[in-house]
Amino acid sequence: MTENSETSASNVKFEVADSPPTPLVLGMGLQLAILCIAGIILTPAIVVRAAGGAESFLSWAVFAAVLISGITTIVQSVRIGRIGAGYVLLMGTSGAFIAVCIGALQLGGPSMLCTLIVISAIFQFALAARLSLFRRVFTPIVSGTVIMLIAVTVMPIVFGMLKDVPEGTSSASAAWIALSTIVVMIGIALKGGGSLRLWAPVIGVIVGSIHAALVGCFDFQRIVDAAWFGLPSLAWPGFDLSFNATFWILLPSFILVTVVGAIETIGDSIAIQRVSWRSERAIDYRAVQGAVNADGLGNLLSGLLGTVPNTTYSTCVSVTELTGVAARRVGVVIGVTFIVLAFFPKFLAVVLAIPGPVVSAYVTVLISMLFVTGMRIALQEGIDYRKGIVVGVAFWLGVGLQSEVVFPEFFSEFAGGLFQNGMTAGGTVAIVLMIVMNFADTKRHRLKLPFGPDALTEIREFLDSFAAKNKWNDEICNRLQVAAEETLLTMLEHKDSEQDESDDSQVLEMVAYKDNKDVVLEFQSTGIEQNLQDQVSMLKEQSMLGRVEENVSLKILKEITDSVRHQQYHNTQLITIRVQTQSGGVAAMS
Repeated sequence: MTENSETSASNVKFEVADSPPTPLVLGMGLQLAILCIAGIILTPAIVVRAAGGAESFLSWAVFAAVLISGITTIVQSVRIGRIGAGYVLLMGTSGAFIAVCIGALQLGGPSMLCTLIVISAIFQFALAARLSLFRRVFTPIVSGTVIMLIAVTVMPIVFGMLKDVPEGTSSASAAWIALSTIVVMIGIALKGGGSLRLWAPVIGVIVGSIHAALVGCFDFQRIVDAAWFGLPSLAWPGFDLSFNATFWILLPSFILVTVVGAIETIGDSIAIQRVSWRSERAIDYRAVQGAVNADGLGNLLSGLLGTVPNTTYSTCVSVTELTGVAARRVGVVIGVTFIVLAFFPKFLAVVLAIPGPVVSAYVTVLISMLFVTGMRIALQEGIDYRKGIVVGVAFWLGVGLQSEVVFPEFFSEFAGGLFQNGMTAGGTVAIVLMIVMNFADTKRHRLKLPFGPDALTEIREFLDSFAAKNKWNDEICNRLQVAAEETLLTMLEHKDSEQDESDDSQVLEMVAYKDNKDVVLEFQSTGIEQNLQDQVSMLKEQSMLGRVEENVSLKILKEITDSVRHQQYHNTQLITIRVQTQSGGVAAMS
């Protein structure tokens, strides 16, 4: 199964580069910003108050968090150089950092927290730059599992918000408010047509808020008391550069949570690509690297300004899939809205006044869709028993630790309670199991040579030796030879036009190994302009247009292989093909 063989986002009405009507863009951007702003504010509030921090630092941390979320959301959308995904990826404070940030504030104070966050951000930039080296660990299996665990981590908080109503309000009233919101959202999403479906989330929230106001559950006083414009007092804590024992005790936990947050960002950046195009296409891992870089930028700014780190919010994936609007202009509106809201406490108060049952119902729909998106990602390359073990064990251990039913007396103290977060615990387990699985894989045979037409002779000798060691017959050997030859020819055909033909510095690395009944051939190099996976997928369309003769190598490659996958990174490109070793495939071809 190729990576882009999943059901495409056929309900996409506006793709990434499209320009939807301005009212629609403003409506989409505002509703996402308004409904996520509370979460952005809540995380630093929980951290500072739980650690016993001063109110002045809390006000500053909230202001900085909202401002940074706006800046990084814009960067994610427009992509500046290699920073940003170029898709609508909403940025906000990270709940995964709550436990370690509280520990840092309690043990070392705000200045220690800033130092740890900045160093973690530098680590994240390094991770993004060499993301291709971790491709066997940060796989769709791991990313999909982490996304599913986001629901496990968030839903207890979401369900707890159902009771977040003024004192004296009955539980029945809260239940009816939530029900009215969710029924309107789902009803419009399932039955609404055309542009009406695009407004399902915001209509649901408006209906729920009106219902709440009618029964006295809307906090108008919060809005009345808030100032129209204002800035908090400067409470930047500076840095603790003593690098004492407390720093070294806390640093591993911060790096671990940063890795887990990066995996979440990887998963979100893959998921947003899947729901942002009408036709199927391969995942662009350069965009994934950009997303992780933007995440690192957000963390760096968080450390420099003195607030909790941030991450991508998966809500935007669900909303994009629900509404079919993927235009990056929406992301710009979200970012600008956050920046404006940071300076206008009155507007923040309006958002915070939305009753808990309304927000809970809204998030329940979106997180449910996100859980299914995680399942799709985890299943995109098929599930064998080993991958099933990784997903199953990581997911259920995450559930158990989040629910505090797995040795809570131990994990509540271990690493400052870090593993009581289901996403952190399950993500860590998934990473460890993937590393173990990679070590358990069969031996990989490697070849390194100059990338050019002359490489074909060495590749043939390499595959002859590989086939002989596995005692395969001539038919299987010939099939591997043809697959490798057509892959090389296709790579050369799509080589970067700016690459000097006489340049011998370009290197081709080839890896061959067995995977159950298949042989996997990997070709790693640089300077390939077009994505070959997309080219193979487009063969049917090109055939209908009568242009098959232009893609003979691709056509042969499609017929002789089980799958073709092309991962494009900034520093390298990897083409992976799967060839059956059983008889019955395409016979000898030359």
